[in-house]
Amino acid sequence: MPERVVSINLCTDQLAMMLADEGQLISVSMLARDARLSPMADRARAFPANHGQAEELFLMRPGLVLAGRYGAQASVNMLRRLGIEVVQIAPARSFDDIRANLRSVGAALGREDVAEVLIARFDADLAALAREGEAGARAVVYAPNGFTSGQGTLVNDMLAAAGLRNAATEGGHSGGGRLPLERLVTLEPDLVIRAARFGGASRAEEMLDHPALAKAMADQPVRPRSGGRYICGTPLVLSAVAELAAAARALEAR
Repeated sequence: MPERVVSINLCTDQLAMMLADEGQLISVSMLARDARLSPMADRARAFPANHGQAEELFLMRPGLVLAGRYGAQASVNMLRRLGIEVVQIAPARSFDDIRANLRSVGAALGREDVAEVLIARFDADLAALAREGEAGARAVVYAPNGFTSGQGTLVNDMLAAAGLRNAATEGGHSGGGRLPLERLVTLEPDLVIRAARFGGASRAEEMLDHPALAKAMADQPVRPRSGGRYICGTPLVLSAVAELAAAARALEAR
């Protein structure tokens, strides 16, 4: 079982906090403390934060570093050259990936038994929530700059589990990418799950307040927001699925 584990990625932060033994995890990334991004922000504040820089990480004398598959590659390469073990975890694009990543981080931490407990609980909670197979309302998740998630994404699985059809997928979108506002309007979704704004003067966020989007959402009985629970593949996505399922029922009851 490795000691002095450091995580430098928002998603491995959350997996590590769920799986690590007492005292095993010594630092998480600074993003883990941001409640707009991390549903475990309060818990993350109990750990020293890092910025993912190789120099600061080396001084922590880690026995293991957990990182994302695609981020901070320069730091990952430097740490490996210095003889520090680094385990990289790919972003989850499905519920199956959540299970796989729990097992991967559990194995890296020597906590395989804890990982299996979390997976069993995840499966039981998902089974209790799932409304798959129902011909539900059409929904789309819409974020700054028109970013959406189509076929082959974790969001697609989340919508399906809530009994909703992904309008972006039905419109031919695969993976994550930009959905022009004009295209969203023509898709005529029953439910737009709009991202929460961070504030400030971002042009990317301004489109979330566009009159055409407001008109498309005018008849929605509920207005769920996407956020940190949608970003990382952990069992915490099920709280978002529960909210989406409630939104689906509200649409059906109109």
